[in-house]
Amino acid sequence: MLVAAACGSPEPSQGIRYGSPAPAIVGTTLDGGSFDLALLRGRPVVVNFWGPSCIPCRDEFPLFQEELTTAGGGPDAFALVGVLNLDDPESARAFITELGATWPTVIDPDRSVAKAYRVAARPQTYFIDRAGILRSIQVGGLTKEDFRAQLAKISGS
Repeated sequence: MLVAAACGSPEPSQGIRYGSPAPAIVGTTLDGGSFDLALLRGRPVVVNFWGPSCIPCRDEFPLFQEELTTAGGGPDAFALVGVLNLDDPESARAFITELGATWPTVIDPDRSVAKAYRVAARPQTYFIDRAGILRSIQVGGLTKEDFRAQLAKISGS
């Protein structure tokens, strides 16, 4: 099944698809560290495209913090990765510091990651199973019920 995309997007053969490997995410995080999505293989992964100027994005952060705390930090727990989308790193760093977020956020200055994932809006969240296969996408803000239903799709894989 092809993920819906905005006008002017690549041909379907070039797009991200459910049941296919998630595109690579390799880059630098807001704290200056290196990040490679491939290193998370074996764990369910939630990738959230966000920015601090996006109100629904800001509203999701407490939910993410709560769910990460509930899941614990073991090897079977899901990993959460943010990708900064359309905002500057300085404001994102300030927001993360203010909220005490602990998960990595990858900087996407040329929007190559957002283009590979065909991000249409913020927030947009991708649910990737343990084998690195995209299983679900949530466009728009997540409720606790949404999050848990989406997470269930990747936790048992």
